[in-house]
Amino acid sequence: METGYADVNGLHLYYEIHGSGGTPLLLLHGGLFNIDLQFGPLLPGLSEGRQVIALDFQAHGRTNDIDRPLGTAALASDVVGLLRELDVPQVDLFGFSVGGAVALELAIKHPELVRKAVISSTSFRPDGMRPENAAVGEMKVEMIAGTPMESDYLAKSPHPDHEHLQELLNKLGAFIGDVDGWSDEEISGIAAPTLMTAGDCDAMKLEHVVRFQQLRGGDVNGDFIGVPKSQLAVFPGTTHFNGLGRTTLVLDTVITFLDAD
Repeated sequence: METGYADVNGLHLYYEIHGSGGTPLLLLHGGLFNIDLQFGPLLPGLSEGRQVIALDFQAHGRTNDIDRPLGTAALASDVVGLLRELDVPQVDLFGFSVGGAVALELAIKHPELVRKAVISSTSFRPDGMRPENAAVGEMKVEMIAGTPMESDYLAKSPHPDHEHLQELLNKLGAFIGDVDGWSDEEISGIAAPTLMTAGDCDAMKLEHVVRFQQLRGGDVNGDFIGVPKSQLAVFPGTTHFNGLGRTTLVLDTVITFLDAD
């Protein structure tokens, strides 16, 4: 494994590179998570036979925070800057939640960078989220006391204190409240094949996930007209926070999609 920092948009952005071969796979974690918490158990399987690049977003993991809101376009700009720094012309994407929104932004606004995209546990418009998600905007550090998110933040962050952790929670709450999403035309116009994954009791409504697949050319009788290049997987017994928890199932689903012609 190679680790390093890239100075991008005022951030000292932490990244890791695992494995080698093929189109690099870029991992984009969700809010309050980081490389290890989100993808740790998946990394050995994902990097077997391919190069995997993973990063910690602004204020997450080993990356510092700056005086800037968390926003989809800003985080996508950080990713573009990192790829330029590493001289990587094109990647496959695997983004979860906040990372999935960033993956969508990249696939729509920077199609030349994206070969395939795995979008996990992400809504493409606010009306696709369940109403309970509004509680994210009111989260306090006391509510995550004793969780891996708290302990990992304090162990790895350049700002290892509860004041900065609360600032991260505030920024994530604002992020959830300010996401406008993308139009049907933007989703259907994504050039890269997509795999949408979701839990059957995830933060998004299941009909929203199905709508995404319909916009991507899915929800068809594949025996008669062929299997669409864009696909959908719903993981059973799976919530938002353990959305990638079924390691064997996730690896089989994602790697099969990435390796398909």
